[in-house]
Amino acid sequence: MRQGTEAVTTADHERLARARAGVAARPVSAVAEHNLASVLGDLGDFAGAEAATARALAKGGDAAETWLVRGRALQGLARLDEAEAALATAIARRPDYAVAHRDLAQLRWMRTADMRHALAAIAAAPATTDLIRVHATVLTEAGEGAAAAALLTRAVAARPGDPDLRLMAAAACGRQGDAPAQLAHATAALSLAPGSTGAAKAAVEALLHAGRAGEAAALAERLIAAIPDDQGAIALACTAWRLTGDPRHAAWCEDPALVSAATIPTPPGWPDLPAFLADLAADLAARHRWRTHPLEQSVRHGSQTQEDLARLDVPVLRALFAALDAPIAAHLGALGAGDDPVRRRLSGGYRFAGAWSVRLTPGGFHSDHVHPRGWLSSAFYVDLPDAVAQEPAGWLALGRPGVPTRPALGPLRHIRPRPGQLVLFPSWLWHGTEPFAGDATRLTVAFDLLPAE
Repeated sequence: MRQGTEAVTTADHERLARARAGVAARPVSAVAEHNLASVLGDLGDFAGAEAATARALAKGGDAAETWLVRGRALQGLARLDEAEAALATAIARRPDYAVAHRDLAQLRWMRTADMRHALAAIAAAPATTDLIRVHATVLTEAGEGAAAAALLTRAVAARPGDPDLRLMAAAACGRQGDAPAQLAHATAALSLAPGSTGAAKAAVEALLHAGRAGEAAALAERLIAAIPDDQGAIALACTAWRLTGDPRHAAWCEDPALVSAATIPTPPGWPDLPAFLADLAADLAARHRWRTHPLEQSVRHGSQTQEDLARLDVPVLRALFAALDAPIAAHLGALGAGDDPVRRRLSGGYRFAGAWSVRLTPGGFHSDHVHPRGWLSSAFYVDLPDAVAQEPAGWLALGRPGVPTRPALGPLRHIRPRPGQLVLFPSWLWHGTEPFAGDATRLTVAFDLLPAE
């Protein structure tokens, strides 16, 4: 593969070496074992992380953080009952541990699609800002947006000076179509935290919803001047420019070279691409053990894997990421020079920054979104329902904003998915998937790329 494409980086190896050295230097230390477990978990070695947390506990460790790392490792090993128990123990050790509450709520939600079960631990927890966020998130994901907005409205009334609550309330009101309330909460958050990027973005979103695109553009332009690689800020600026007719929208969002679709070569060891895709689909199917989608993701009516596929030492997955190099390299090589947010960051290579799989069931779709931590994003099609033959069922939609605007805006284009095809596009370009009917599922792999360091 090209230099810089490795998923496990030199920095990862150095972190792991330091953690192992720490255990060797302090063989009776529970903290050293915890630190090793945390690194192993980050690298996708769930068996190693589980073993290290067991040693930490045996050495007297009982911290909430260790139980969290253990719960995540057990989840990665598909020992889901044990994972729930470990996360519940983390919460017992620290009742306001919001990260553990979120992990437990998400695990229960994905396993059961039962909102009450997902929220059971939060009901007895302190009403901190972070736990209110988890509560509202679960309500939203369960389709109870009005209840989430009401929860946040009550929280703001009790703590009107909390900018984080204001931001959450702004988003909830926006989803409910209440543009005036959204704008009121967003401007209050920006007044309370004038240096907050999140508050500034929330204000731009509210202005777009209120039909004040010129003001939204001015604020979004200040944002991207300050943080030029913020993918969410770029998306909001482009949305405002589309509404105001600014030519920068065409230059950044309608340039055909920024989007490519290509079929991968057949990886070595397989007779043809269909045989490889069949083996890949079988591996991915075993990872889709969930009943419903995770929290705060774009998936609706489907499931999403929870481990970083690019880090896993599994032959069919390693073959996939090796085969992806050719179309990625061709895409980068065809871009040429430019000052748009993709071309100006070209460094001669790339690295993976997270990879996952999504399986949509009939009626499923991706809501329109961007990838805030990416540079280039993707869709790789593994197995598709027959319904995609009928435009635009199950097709990729590009350019339709994932935030409400006045007037509403539709997609700039659709791309029909095909098995073995990789589609690449800027991470800041709004993208989603159209619903499809029938009785078959739609299986994909997606990943983000960053420029090579």
